[in-house]
Amino acid sequence: MTKQKIQRRFLVIGLAAIIGHAYSIAQQVSDENFHYTLVSPMYKEAGGPLILFDEAHNNAATLKGTYSAFRRLLLEDGYHIASTTENLSPDLLAKGKIFVTVNAMYDMEDWNLPARSAFSEQEIDALSSWVAAGGRLFLITDHMPCGASVNDLAGRFGINIVNGFALRKDGLPELFSKQRKTLTSNEITDPPGKEIDSMMCWGGTGFIVPPNAQAISVLGEDYRIYLPTDVSQIKRPLPNTLPYISGRGLVNGAYLKFGKGRIVIFGDGAPFSAQLQGIKSEKRGMNHPAAAQNAQFLLNIIHWLDGK
Repeated sequence: MTKQKIQRRFLVIGLAAIIGHAYSIAQQVSDENFHYTLVSPMYKEAGGPLILFDEAHNNAATLKGTYSAFRRLLLEDGYHIASTTENLSPDLLAKGKIFVTVNAMYDMEDWNLPARSAFSEQEIDALSSWVAAGGRLFLITDHMPCGASVNDLAGRFGINIVNGFALRKDGLPELFSKQRKTLTSNEITDPPGKEIDSMMCWGGTGFIVPPNAQAISVLGEDYRIYLPTDVSQIKRPLPNTLPYISGRGLVNGAYLKFGKGRIVIFGDGAPFSAQLQGIKSEKRGMNHPAAAQNAQFLLNIIHWLDGK
Protein backbone atom coordinates (compact mmCIF):
# COMPACT_ATOMS: atom_id res chain seq x y z
CA MET A 1 0.00 0.00 0.00
CA THR A 2 1.40 3.41 -0.94
CA LYS A 3 2.06 6.11 1.61
CA GLN A 4 -0.72 8.24 0.11
CA LYS A 5 -3.30 5.45 0.32
CA ILE A 6 -2.33 4.78 3.93
CA GLN A 7 -2.80 8.47 4.67
CA ARG A 8 -6.23 8.57 3.07
CA ARG A 9 -7.35 5.48 5.02
CA PHE A 10 -5.99 7.03 8.21
CA LEU A 11 -7.89 10.21 7.42
CA VAL A 12 -11.24 8.43 7.09
CA ILE A 13 -10.72 6.59 10.37
CA GLY A 14 -9.60 9.78 12.13
CA LEU A 15 -12.50 11.87 10.89
CA ALA A 16 -14.95 9.14 11.85
CA ALA A 17 -13.70 9.29 15.42
CA ILE A 18 -13.63 13.09 15.63
CA ILE A 19 -16.98 13.83 14.07
CA GLY A 20 -18.67 11.02 15.96
CA HIS A 21 -20.21 9.08 13.06
CA ALA A 22 -19.67 5.32 12.81
CA TYR A 23 -18.27 5.40 9.31
CA SER A 24 -16.33 2.40 8.17
CA ILE A 25 -13.65 2.59 5.54
CA ALA A 26 -15.95 0.90 3.04
CA GLN A 27 -16.55 2.85 -0.12
CA GLN A 28 -19.29 5.46 -0.23
CA VAL A 29 -22.07 4.62 -2.65
CA SER A 30 -24.96 6.63 -4.00
CA ASP A 31 -28.37 6.04 -2.43
CA GLU A 32 -30.33 5.08 -5.55
CA ASN A 33 -33.55 4.83 -3.54
CA PHE A 34 -33.51 8.49 -2.54
CA HIS A 35 -36.20 10.55 -4.21
CA TYR A 36 -37.38 14.06 -3.42
CA THR A 37 -40.89 14.77 -4.66
CA LEU A 38 -41.20 17.97 -6.66
CA VAL A 39 -44.67 19.48 -6.45
CA SER A 40 -43.98 22.06 -9.13
CA PRO A 41 -40.83 21.64 -11.29
CA MET A 42 -39.21 24.84 -12.46
CA TYR A 43 -39.39 23.76 -16.12
CA LYS A 44 -41.35 21.28 -18.17
CA GLU A 45 -39.38 18.15 -18.96
CA ALA A 46 -35.98 19.11 -20.44
CA GLY A 47 -37.18 22.67 -20.90
CA GLY A 48 -34.49 24.32 -18.79
CA PRO A 49 -30.95 25.50 -19.57
CA LEU A 50 -27.84 23.32 -19.59
CA ILE A 51 -25.84 22.79 -16.39
CA LEU A 52 -22.20 21.82 -16.97
CA PHE A 53 -20.82 19.51 -14.27
CA ASP A 54 -17.05 19.42 -13.83
CA GLU A 55 -15.38 16.01 -13.99
CA ALA A 56 -12.05 17.18 -15.38
CA HIS A 57 -10.20 18.17 -12.19
CA ASN A 58 -9.75 14.98 -10.15
CA ASN A 59 -13.30 15.36 -8.84
CA ALA A 60 -14.27 12.50 -6.56
CA ALA A 61 -17.92 13.51 -7.02
CA THR A 62 -19.37 12.45 -10.37
CA LEU A 63 -22.85 12.40 -11.87
CA LYS A 64 -22.77 8.61 -12.09
CA GLY A 65 -21.28 8.30 -8.60
CA THR A 66 -21.96 10.11 -5.34
CA TYR A 67 -23.70 13.00 -7.14
CA SER A 68 -26.22 10.88 -9.03
CA ALA A 69 -29.00 12.13 -6.72
CA PHE A 70 -27.95 15.69 -7.58
CA ARG A 71 -28.35 14.82 -11.26
CA ARG A 72 -31.74 13.13 -10.82
CA LEU A 73 -33.17 16.01 -8.82
CA LEU A 74 -32.16 18.67 -11.33
CA LEU A 75 -33.34 16.59 -14.29
CA GLU A 76 -36.73 16.26 -12.61
CA ASP A 77 -36.74 20.03 -12.14
CA GLY A 78 -36.45 20.36 -15.93
CA TYR A 79 -32.75 21.14 -16.36
CA HIS A 80 -30.31 19.58 -18.78
CA ILE A 81 -27.12 18.45 -17.05
CA ALA A 82 -23.94 17.11 -18.63
CA SER A 83 -20.51 16.21 -17.30
CA THR A 84 -17.42 17.88 -18.77
CA THR A 85 -14.07 16.09 -18.94
CA GLU A 86 -11.98 18.74 -20.69
CA ASN A 87 -10.13 21.81 -19.50
CA LEU A 88 -12.17 24.97 -19.20
CA SER A 89 -12.28 27.22 -22.24
CA PRO A 90 -14.56 29.99 -23.53
CA ASP A 91 -16.02 27.59 -26.11
CA LEU A 92 -16.85 24.96 -23.50
CA LEU A 93 -18.40 27.42 -21.04
CA ALA A 94 -20.48 29.04 -23.77
CA LYS A 95 -22.47 25.82 -24.05
CA GLY A 96 -24.04 26.12 -20.59
CA LYS A 97 -25.70 28.62 -18.28
CA ILE A 98 -24.48 27.18 -14.96
CA PHE A 99 -21.09 25.59 -14.26
CA VAL A 100 -20.84 23.31 -11.21
CA THR A 101 -17.55 22.05 -9.80
CA VAL A 102 -17.46 19.77 -6.74
CA ASN A 103 -14.33 18.96 -4.74
CA ALA A 104 -11.82 19.66 -7.47
CA MET A 105 -8.33 18.52 -6.44
CA TYR A 106 -4.86 18.96 -7.83
CA ASP A 107 -4.02 15.35 -6.97
CA MET A 108 -6.37 12.67 -5.61
CA GLU A 109 -3.51 10.83 -3.92
CA ASP A 110 -1.36 13.58 -2.38
CA TRP A 111 -3.38 15.64 0.12
CA ASN A 112 -0.45 17.22 1.95
CA LEU A 113 1.18 20.62 1.67
CA PRO A 114 2.33 22.43 -0.38
CA ALA A 115 -1.02 23.55 -1.76
CA ARG A 116 -1.53 23.52 -5.51
CA SER A 117 -4.34 24.74 -7.74
CA ALA A 118 -6.57 22.27 -9.55
CA PHE A 119 -7.26 24.93 -12.20
CA SER A 120 -4.65 26.47 -14.46
CA GLU A 121 -4.31 30.23 -14.82
CA GLN A 122 -5.81 29.97 -18.31
CA GLU A 123 -8.84 28.12 -16.95
CA ILE A 124 -9.29 30.65 -14.14
CA ASP A 125 -9.11 33.47 -16.69
CA ALA A 126 -11.72 31.76 -18.85
CA LEU A 127 -14.09 31.04 -15.95
CA SER A 128 -13.84 34.47 -14.33
CA SER A 129 -14.39 36.21 -17.68
CA TRP A 130 -17.37 33.97 -18.39
CA VAL A 131 -18.95 34.77 -15.01
CA ALA A 132 -18.29 38.50 -15.42
CA ALA A 133 -20.11 38.35 -18.76
CA GLY A 134 -23.17 36.68 -17.23
CA GLY A 135 -22.18 33.08 -16.43
CA ARG A 136 -23.29 31.31 -13.26
CA LEU A 137 -20.86 29.39 -11.02
CA PHE A 138 -21.67 26.91 -8.25
CA LEU A 139 -18.33 26.28 -6.53
CA ILE A 140 -18.45 23.43 -4.00
CA THR A 141 -15.30 22.59 -2.09
CA ASP A 142 -14.41 20.70 1.08
CA HIS A 143 -11.72 20.08 3.68
CA MET A 144 -8.00 19.86 2.89
CA PRO A 145 -6.82 19.51 0.12
CA CYS A 146 -9.96 20.67 -1.72
CA GLY A 147 -9.92 24.20 -0.28
CA ALA A 148 -6.39 24.88 -1.44
CA SER A 149 -7.10 23.31 -4.82
CA VAL A 150 -9.71 25.97 -5.65
CA ASN A 151 -8.41 28.91 -3.62
CA ASP A 152 -6.76 30.58 -6.62
CA LEU A 153 -10.06 30.34 -8.48
CA ALA A 154 -12.09 31.62 -5.52
CA GLY A 155 -9.58 34.43 -5.03
CA ARG A 156 -10.58 35.91 -8.40
CA PHE A 157 -13.95 36.63 -6.82
CA GLY A 158 -12.54 37.99 -3.54
CA ILE A 159 -13.07 34.76 -1.57
CA ASN A 160 -10.32 33.34 0.68
CA ILE A 161 -10.75 29.62 1.44
CA VAL A 162 -9.08 28.06 4.49
CA ASN A 163 -7.25 24.84 3.60
CA GLY A 164 -8.15 22.88 6.72
CA PHE A 165 -10.75 20.77 8.51
CA ALA A 166 -13.77 22.52 10.01
CA LEU A 167 -14.96 20.56 13.05
CA ARG A 168 -17.46 21.36 15.77
CA LYS A 169 -15.76 21.63 19.14
CA ASP A 170 -18.52 19.60 20.81
CA GLY A 171 -18.77 16.91 18.11
CA LEU A 172 -22.54 17.38 17.73
CA PRO A 173 -24.33 17.03 14.36
CA GLU A 174 -23.79 19.98 12.04
CA LEU A 175 -27.32 21.29 11.74
CA PHE A 176 -27.41 24.92 10.62
CA SER A 177 -30.66 26.71 11.39
CA LYS A 178 -32.26 30.12 11.54
CA GLN A 179 -33.27 29.40 15.12
CA ARG A 180 -29.60 28.98 16.06
CA LYS A 181 -28.68 31.97 13.88
CA THR A 182 -26.22 29.85 11.91
CA LEU A 183 -28.43 29.95 8.78
CA THR A 184 -29.31 33.43 7.55
CA SER A 185 -32.47 34.78 5.95
CA ASN A 186 -31.72 35.73 2.36
CA GLU A 187 -32.80 35.30 -1.27
CA ILE A 188 -31.77 31.65 -1.31
CA THR A 189 -33.24 30.50 2.00
CA ASP A 190 -36.45 32.55 1.76
CA PRO A 191 -37.96 32.40 -1.76
CA PRO A 192 -41.77 32.62 -1.40
CA GLY A 193 -43.28 29.19 -0.84
CA LYS A 194 -39.88 27.46 -0.81
CA GLU A 195 -38.38 28.70 2.45
CA ILE A 196 -35.96 26.57 4.42
CA ASP A 197 -35.10 27.01 8.08
CA SER A 198 -32.38 24.36 8.45
CA MET A 199 -29.82 22.34 6.51
CA MET A 200 -27.23 19.77 7.49
CA CYS A 201 -23.48 19.50 6.79
CA TRP A 202 -20.72 16.96 7.39
CA GLY A 203 -17.41 18.70 8.03
CA GLY A 204 -15.73 20.62 5.23
CA THR A 205 -14.02 23.96 5.58
CA GLY A 206 -14.72 27.67 5.92
CA PHE A 207 -13.81 30.84 4.09
CA ILE A 208 -13.80 34.63 4.19
CA VAL A 209 -16.05 36.45 1.75
CA PRO A 210 -15.85 40.00 0.35
CA PRO A 211 -18.20 42.77 1.56
CA ASN A 212 -20.51 42.39 -1.45
CA ALA A 213 -21.23 38.73 -0.63
CA GLN A 214 -24.20 37.47 1.38
CA ALA A 215 -23.44 34.74 3.91
CA ILE A 216 -25.79 31.76 3.83
CA SER A 217 -24.39 29.71 6.71
CA VAL A 218 -21.85 30.71 9.34
CA LEU A 219 -19.43 28.67 11.45
CA GLY A 220 -18.80 30.90 14.46
CA GLU A 221 -17.51 30.01 17.91
CA ASP A 222 -18.81 26.43 17.71
CA TYR A 223 -16.11 25.57 15.19
CA ARG A 224 -12.38 25.26 14.89
CA ILE A 225 -10.60 24.84 11.57
CA TYR A 226 -7.57 22.62 12.05
CA LEU A 227 -4.55 23.26 9.84
CA PRO A 228 -2.37 20.17 9.48
CA THR A 229 0.62 20.02 7.15
CA ASP A 230 0.04 16.28 6.76
CA VAL A 231 -3.40 14.64 6.77
CA SER A 232 -2.17 11.89 9.10
CA GLN A 233 -2.22 14.54 11.86
CA ILE A 234 -6.03 14.42 11.80
CA LYS A 235 -6.65 11.63 14.27
CA ARG A 236 -8.16 11.01 17.67
CA PRO A 237 -7.23 12.48 19.98
CA LEU A 238 -6.17 15.57 18.08
CA PRO A 239 -2.53 16.41 18.83
CA ASN A 240 -2.13 19.39 21.15
CA THR A 241 0.42 20.77 18.72
CA LEU A 242 -2.02 20.81 15.78
CA PRO A 243 -2.63 24.46 14.84
CA TYR A 244 -6.16 25.74 14.38
CA ILE A 245 -8.11 28.94 13.96
CA SER A 246 -11.49 29.84 15.39
CA GLY A 247 -14.54 29.64 13.16
CA ARG A 248 -15.45 33.16 14.26
CA GLY A 249 -16.00 35.40 11.23
CA LEU A 250 -15.91 32.46 8.81
CA VAL A 251 -18.75 31.12 6.69
CA ASN A 252 -19.25 27.84 4.85
CA GLY A 253 -21.91 29.06 2.42
CA ALA A 254 -22.31 32.36 0.55
CA TYR A 255 -23.45 33.95 -2.69
CA LEU A 256 -22.55 37.08 -4.61
CA LYS A 257 -22.88 38.81 -7.95
CA PHE A 258 -19.77 39.31 -10.06
CA GLY A 259 -20.11 41.59 -13.04
CA LYS A 260 -23.20 40.36 -14.85
CA GLY A 261 -22.86 36.88 -13.36
CA ARG A 262 -23.66 35.07 -10.15
CA ILE A 263 -21.70 32.78 -7.80
CA VAL A 264 -22.65 30.45 -4.98
CA ILE A 265 -19.84 28.88 -2.95
CA PHE A 266 -20.17 26.14 -0.37
CA GLY A 267 -17.53 24.57 1.86
CA ASP A 268 -18.84 20.99 2.06
CA GLY A 269 -19.77 18.60 -0.73
CA ALA A 270 -21.90 16.13 1.25
CA PRO A 271 -25.09 18.25 1.69
CA PHE A 272 -25.93 18.04 -2.03
CA SER A 273 -25.32 14.29 -2.37
CA ALA A 274 -27.28 11.27 -1.14
CA GLN A 275 -24.86 8.59 0.02
CA LEU A 276 -24.79 5.32 1.90
CA GLN A 277 -21.68 4.75 3.99
CA GLY A 278 -20.13 1.67 5.48
CA ILE A 279 -21.47 -1.79 6.21
CA LYS A 280 -24.51 -0.29 7.95
CA SER A 281 -25.35 1.86 4.90
CA GLU A 282 -25.67 4.98 7.01
CA LYS A 283 -27.30 7.87 5.21
CA ARG A 284 -25.31 11.00 4.47
CA GLY A 285 -26.55 13.96 2.46
CA MET A 286 -30.04 14.83 1.21
CA ASN A 287 -31.25 11.36 2.26
CA HIS A 288 -30.40 11.85 5.95
CA PRO A 289 -33.49 12.20 8.21
CA ALA A 290 -32.15 15.43 9.74
CA ALA A 291 -31.41 16.88 6.28
CA ALA A 292 -34.99 16.91 5.03
CA GLN A 293 -34.62 20.45 3.65
CA ASN A 294 -31.26 19.96 1.93
CA ALA A 295 -32.88 19.04 -1.40
CA GLN A 296 -34.98 22.20 -1.41
CA PHE A 297 -31.87 24.13 -0.41
CA LEU A 298 -30.10 22.79 -3.51
CA LEU A 299 -33.05 23.69 -5.72
CA ASN A 300 -33.12 27.22 -4.25
CA ILE A 301 -29.41 27.64 -5.04
CA ILE A 302 -29.83 26.52 -8.64
CA HIS A 303 -32.92 28.71 -9.09
CA TRP A 304 -31.06 31.77 -7.78
CA LEU A 305 -28.14 31.08 -10.10
CA ASP A 306 -30.63 30.66 -12.95
CA GLY A 307 -32.27 33.99 -12.12
CA LYS A 308 -35.56 32.30 -11.20
